Amino acid sequence: QVQLVESGGGLVQAGGSLRLSCAASGGTFSRYAMGWFRQAPGKEREFVAGIRWNIEVIGTRYADSVKGRFTISRDNAKNTVYLQMNALKPEDTAVYYCAADRSTVLRVDAKFYDYWGQGTQVTVSS
Repeated sequence: QVQLVESGGGLVQAGGSLRLSCAASGGTFSRYAMGWFRQAPGKEREFVAGIRWNIEVIGTRYADSVKGRFTISRDNAKNTVYLQMNALKPEDTAVYYCAADRSTVLRVDAKFYDYWGQGTQVTVSS
């Protein structure tokens, strides 16, 4: 059973930066595709970024709304996935979730992800 624990959220002014971390335990972390999702109040959970790995990074994918501002990376030695968020905007305010997909395929639909963290709050003030 994979367990995911997010950290790094907080309150930041517009234009600022945050780095989220997702620490994984259990399972075969290095083989899973990993994704970051977010959910704002009254909205559906949406894909933010994903990363696929096989010895080295095969590919990454980003939502159009965060391209050029967010960067996803992973450190398999530390069983950790990161989301570097720069140039934050008030519309980035949400609870951010880390998720793992056992299929290793990089997908954007949350229903395909098998494991989820508890989420970390990101609030961007204007």
